[in-house]
Amino acid sequence: MSKRRSRGDGGLRWSESRQRWIAELTIGYTPAGKRIVRSAYGKTKTEAQQKLKALVRDLDDGLPPEDQLYTVAHAVRDFLAYGLPRRAGATVEKLTILANTHVIPDLGARKLRELTADEVDKWLATKAKGLSTRTLRDLLSILRRAIARAQKRDKVKRNVTLLCEIPEGRAGRQSKSLTFEQAEALLTAAEFTSMRAYIVVSLLTGGRTEEMRALTWSHVDLVGKPEASPPVPPHIMVWRSVRVDGDTKTPKSRRSLALPQRCVEALRAHEGKQAFARRLAGSQWVDNGLVFASSVGCELDAANVRRAFRRVVKRAGLEPKDWTPRELRHSFVSLLSDSGMEIEKISRLVGHNGTTVTERVYRHQLRPIVQHGAEAMDSIFAIT
Repeated sequence: MSKRRSRGDGGLRWSESRQRWIAELTIGYTPAGKRIVRSAYGKTKTEAQQKLKALVRDLDDGLPPEDQLYTVAHAVRDFLAYGLPRRAGATVEKLTILANTHVIPDLGARKLRELTADEVDKWLATKAKGLSTRTLRDLLSILRRAIARAQKRDKVKRNVTLLCEIPEGRAGRQSKSLTFEQAEALLTAAEFTSMRAYIVVSLLTGGRTEEMRALTWSHVDLVGKPEASPPVPPHIMVWRSVRVDGDTKTPKSRRSLALPQRCVEALRAHEGKQAFARRLAGSQWVDNGLVFASSVGCELDAANVRRAFRRVVKRAGLEPKDWTPRELRHSFVSLLSDSGMEIEKISRLVGHNGTTVTERVYRHQLRPIVQHGAEAMDSIFAIT
């Protein structure tokens, strides 16, 4: 008769239904007093014993044994269900779609402990043929965060995705900026439309579209304080956005911007039109205090703004599908840069932490920097 295994050494048993030897080890108890068991399987008794020894060794070393049956799909679904607190509904929906479309169908059946960096690299390389680099970054982020969450809960010992790099994906749509002539045509086309004030303020102040949609009349001063010392010009206070927490993208983005005269005139006209719309809507009007609102005072979503903006773009003689509202901000940066303004000043106006993002992403014309460099070199190495 075989000797009974000591307590803490786990147990072996034959499963007739699975036709496998099962190794089981108790690693602890839940708060309710229920045993937490880790299991391993082997075709032979010897294989199961070796796996049991590995479980015991990990437990003796203070390392909770991995969950042998935990898959990538388990980790990703757990992350989507519990790992995204206080995230916007749109963000959760986007990540869920990406996970259900790409991650779970391709990697979900793989046991998490057996997933290798090579497998993830090959998966990303395959996806790079049809997806943009930005989408690949999102996919790897989902996988990394899901495995990191599983790692903290002792489902797996290491996060193999930390060894993986994001490949270059399919080229995405490049942002661009309006030329001066195109900007003038757009401003002219916006006259007598509901988008006039939105386009004028966005183009002439460089505000983000999510900041403009959240702008309230309480944060707009169309008079200023000319008698103050120093005088305070008409301005808008960009202190909010339509993000979940209502805050701006970064602390530097919280700023007050002086309004060009063209913005002041457009906003005054817009204020009168909105007062008429309020009277017309009557009891249906929702008083949110928003500067840019729907016909009944509700907040505009991105699709509302994009559709209305593209109608104006078409009136200006441009191709509607080639332009989005965010490119008004790109145009603001490029037009200022082309006029000779220093990049440091532009960076402060658009609320960047430094000049790196302004130069790399937003500024599409670099002539002032080239000119200043040439002028300095001419001064240093003057021809006699």
